Amino acid sequence: MQGKSLTIAMCVGQVGSLLPHVVVPAVMVADLIPLWGLSNAQAGLLASSYAAGYMLAVPVLGSLTDRVDARRLLLLGSLANAAATIAFGLLAQGLLSGMLLWGLAGVGFAGAYMPGLRALTDRLDPGDSSRSVTLYTSSYSLGVGLSFLASQLMAQYLGWRWAFVLTGLGPLLMAAVAWRLSSKPPAGRGGALLDFKPVLRNRTAMGYILGYGAHCFELYALRTWLVAFWAFVVARHGAAAAMLDPIGVSVLVTVLAMPASIAGNELSIRFGRHRAITVIQVLSAGVALSIGLAAGGSPLLVLMLVLLYALTVPADSGSLTAGMSASAQPQFRGATMAMHSCVGFALSAVAGWAVGVALDLAGGNESPTGWLAGFAVMAAGIAMGPLALWWSRRSSGP
Repeated sequence: MQGKSLTIAMCVGQVGSLLPHVVVPAVMVADLIPLWGLSNAQAGLLASSYAAGYMLAVPVLGSLTDRVDARRLLLLGSLANAAATIAFGLLAQGLLSGMLLWGLAGVGFAGAYMPGLRALTDRLDPGDSSRSVTLYTSSYSLGVGLSFLASQLMAQYLGWRWAFVLTGLGPLLMAAVAWRLSSKPPAGRGGALLDFKPVLRNRTAMGYILGYGAHCFELYALRTWLVAFWAFVVARHGAAAAMLDPIGVSVLVTVLAMPASIAGNELSIRFGRHRAITVIQVLSAGVALSIGLAAGGSPLLVLMLVLLYALTVPADSGSLTAGMSASAQPQFRGATMAMHSCVGFALSAVAGWAVGVALDLAGGNESPTGWLAGFAVMAAGIAMGPLALWWSRRSSGP
């Protein structure tokens, strides 16, 4: 496979990989929280264990792509992701077992996402890279939207355990794509496997990496608590908010992310990455605070703000990843991608828990002040992105 056909195949495979991605956030309000007696903080911790597993595995797996063909890691990671998700549906009995199995699913996804990006970029001509990387990263949102839709419908009609078992089959699609890829051994390099000093010295790349961390914090916080937030809106306003149920809102928000990410990258190409990303992230922080302030008010206003947030949250994603990839030194591209993903998912792992703690401290998930605190946490997280970009440009010089 070459060029467009390769990019399309990898995007389709990634949608399959992401089919289980948000099963826990999608079913925790209606099923797991009452069944297992979880607090909001514990529920956030359960959802975040996926990102924690990813964070722990990706430094090794991402760095390995500098030494072995990324398609091998992509194949094994996809199989592990499928196995752990299905095991959750069959075996999880409470918070601890759920965190362990969901963390293992995150480890499997760590072998699929960034190794998949490396497998793609290693097989592309340099001129095809920016838009192909953006299509790959933006297909993430399409996959998450389908994950919200499929998991909630399956849980509603078949039970929450079947939601895990059936969505767990999705990563097998990426395994099939990996199996069909041609071999492409990377340019080998010596040194320690986890030597990230060359990446840390690359200030331009680190600016994008830290900005991506801020983006991931906001994105994962929203995806963890979106269903719970809209359930609060519907419960508070009844028929006035029934224009869209939590399933409809969660799917619409995540599907809008794909065109938003593509449009954000085009703005970066036209106006410059740093400028476009900074404007998007500052705007996103303002929208988050607006949602929190309006949480107890008109459901139509809240819906309009949530849909606007659905555009601002992902609009910087493709630009941040394309900027990281373009500024990475070729011999350390795998390590740079590993650092990028590790920082992103480390902050993702904190995000769901941090919002859960804010909810518990400010009145719970049935209180407008609780949601104001939760969205204030999201706004504070994304506001760190422009600071990181300013730091990298200031440190790098003109």
